[in-house]
Amino acid sequence: MTGLVLDCSAALTWAFEDEWSEAAARLLARVEEQGAVVPSIWRLEFANVLVLAERRGRIVAGGARVRLAEIERLPIRTDENGQTWVWTATVDLAVAERLTVYDASYLELALRLSLPLATKDRDLVAAARRRGADLIPLMDA
Repeated sequence: MTGLVLDCSAALTWAFEDEWSEAAARLLARVEEQGAVVPSIWRLEFANVLVLAERRGRIVAGGARVRLAEIERLPIRTDENGQTWVWTATVDLAVAERLTVYDASYLELALRLSLPLATKDRDLVAAARRRGADLIPLMDA
């Protein structure tokens, strides 16, 4: 299987000008070419951040819908099997790695599918390293 697991923090680098970087551009190109997989929470999490950003004036009125439409065109598929593991492997990872269950869902998915994890979240990067997951970090080391 090709592609990667796309964490919400990584995808949001495409939504805000102040988060855009060369690493974000490379990630976008990779997702366009190879696709990505996300846990079921991803769409809710991504949309919520954009709605809050619009409400707080970080993006213009209507900006959330525009960005959602842009993301919708990307080959990002939702993992349909993730709910099977929430109360077992995902919770175990959350407890052991001191992550939220939400963040642990990204790590569980990356480990289960043997795919690299794209994230900007420092705690998730550290946990993924401890678990031996391949990473596509989008932050300063």
